[in-house]
Amino acid sequence: MKLTGVISPSIGNLSFLTSLILADNSFHGSIPLEVGKLFRLQHLNLSNNVLGGGISLGIPNCSALLTNDLSSNNLEHDVPSELGSLSSVVILSLRGNNLTGRFPASLGNLTSLRKLDIEYNRMEGMIPYSMSRLARMKYLRIAGNSFSGIFPRPICNLSSLLFLSIPDNRFYGKLRPDIDQLFPDIQVLFLGGNKFEGEIPSSLANITSLRKFDIEECHMTGSIPLSFGRLHNLEVLALAYNSLGSYSSRDLDFIGSLNNCTQLQFLGVGYNKLGGNLPPLISNLSSLLTYLFLGGNAISGSIPLDIGNLESLQSFKVEQNLLTGEIPASIGKLSRVERLYLQFNMMSGDIPSSFGNLSMVTQIYLYNNDFKGSIPSSLGNCTYLLYLGLDFNMLCGSIPGELMNVPSLVTLDISHNNLTGQIPNEVGKLVSLVRLDVSLNQLSGHVPQTLGNCLCMEEILLNGNFFEGTIIDIRALRNLRLLDLSNNNLSGTIPEYLVNLSAIQFLNLSVNNLDGPVPTEGIFQKSRNVSVFGNKNLCGGVAELKLKPCSETKAREHSSTRRKIAIGVGAAVTLFILSVMVIISLSWFKKRSSMKQRVSSNTRHMDNLSIAPLHERVRGLRVGFPLEVCLKLVLELGLRCCEQFPMNPLTVREVVKQLYTIKGRFFKARRIVRR
Repeated sequence: MKLTGVISPSIGNLSFLTSLILADNSFHGSIPLEVGKLFRLQHLNLSNNVLGGGISLGIPNCSALLTNDLSSNNLEHDVPSELGSLSSVVILSLRGNNLTGRFPASLGNLTSLRKLDIEYNRMEGMIPYSMSRLARMKYLRIAGNSFSGIFPRPICNLSSLLFLSIPDNRFYGKLRPDIDQLFPDIQVLFLGGNKFEGEIPSSLANITSLRKFDIEECHMTGSIPLSFGRLHNLEVLALAYNSLGSYSSRDLDFIGSLNNCTQLQFLGVGYNKLGGNLPPLISNLSSLLTYLFLGGNAISGSIPLDIGNLESLQSFKVEQNLLTGEIPASIGKLSRVERLYLQFNMMSGDIPSSFGNLSMVTQIYLYNNDFKGSIPSSLGNCTYLLYLGLDFNMLCGSIPGELMNVPSLVTLDISHNNLTGQIPNEVGKLVSLVRLDVSLNQLSGHVPQTLGNCLCMEEILLNGNFFEGTIIDIRALRNLRLLDLSNNNLSGTIPEYLVNLSAIQFLNLSVNNLDGPVPTEGIFQKSRNVSVFGNKNLCGGVAELKLKPCSETKAREHSSTRRKIAIGVGAAVTLFILSVMVIISLSWFKKRSSMKQRVSSNTRHMDNLSIAPLHERVRGLRVGFPLEVCLKLVLELGLRCCEQFPMNPLTVREVVKQLYTIKGRFFKARRIVRR
């Protein structure tokens, strides 16, 4: 249970207090001035509260203070210069507040200081030269402010530093070539997020104690030194987001030298100018490697077959390169991998089923490649998967139902492929799904009603398929912002409930077979956010949609309905007359020869019937399967009616019923062929 309220001024009466530890509570208000009465106080820790106001001017009166930790509060204003009177203080931490102003020069008087942490405030200006007097300083953290100037010269005099963190400021200039002499014992050197330029000094390799080096997001150029391989204690090498390399074949030579860094856990060189083939030696990097980031370069070649050797890998990012070839099956050995980024390459082949062994994976991005084959059903084993991006490939086959067994899935994007079949009915089990994109495939059938059970859904894109039936009931999807059902074969009317989806921002129903009135309320009031063109039987709506009034449309539909009925009746009569003519012709022919020979002959040659003359005369219909099958069935029915001694004679009612069945099959088959 956390303590709350304000710190009472009465605390100043505890004159024998040596330690005041109130960290990790919910105290608010300001630090009372009466703290200054605690002249025996050695340790003050008020971190992780919500204290506000300025740093209490009572604190500098605590002359015996060794530790002063006010981090992670809401303290404001300048750092008081009076803090420079704490001559005995060893640790001063003010990180994670809203402190402003410049770095007080008086802090250079804290000659006993071992650790100074003022990260993540809003301070600015240059580092005062008085800082160079802090000869005992071991840990200096000033990241996340707006300090400026050339690589801080006062800091260069702090040769005893073990930990230096200055990222996310406004420092500039080049790194000194004698950096190994400035910080001979440095273990952690974080310089990223500044405006440093020039080459990485090769002398860094002389600092054998160096464990972590970060100079990401600067303007560094040149090659990555091969000498990094001499840093046997190196754990972190973060060089991403610079201009290192020259798109040459030798840019990745440094990777071979890193095989000597057996403690390496983090290698980030993404978004530079690295070229050349991805060396197979990358599979021999440290067995402790958890993060490998090579994305955003011009690296070619293929992923090494032995990539599975990096069994500790948690992030494998090689996106936006020129990689080709297939994903090796050994990738399934990366059982600890959480993030797999292979998008925007030129990779091909099947997605290996061994992906199902990635039991910890949360993100798989393979989009914008040339992958073929089907989506492996083994992905259903990735029970922690949050984001799956397989779009812009050449995948085929159906959507595996096993994929619907991943309830953690937030985004499923399999658009721009050649997928067929239906959306599995089990899609409703994806209760965490926020975005579903299956657009521009060859999916068909009805959209499953269970999609309405995905209550977290915000975006549904089903456009560019062959879905049919009516628009499903998704009124329960209160967070839905985008719904695109365009370019399908949907029919029926626009559901009224769409008016009540208050979160929806864009609705596309264009190029379908929808009919009836378009609502004028809710999302339909904004014609820019709604598209319904290409549905010739829609009417009404707001004026900007330029649809026909519903009264005219209904009259036209009534006329069209009568015309369809007339055509249907005519077709039925035509079929009936044709059948009768066939029966009469065959009956006449029966009188000229024996029944047994005639039936046998006609039956034997039924499959070879030619109806080419009919094809020439029926120019308005698509010739082929529908018409041939229809006429063949009629002729078979006629022959059966001509049998002299039938085993199961047909009644007139049965003949008419079968004629109607044939007609129905004809129209259904014709629709399929046209589609």
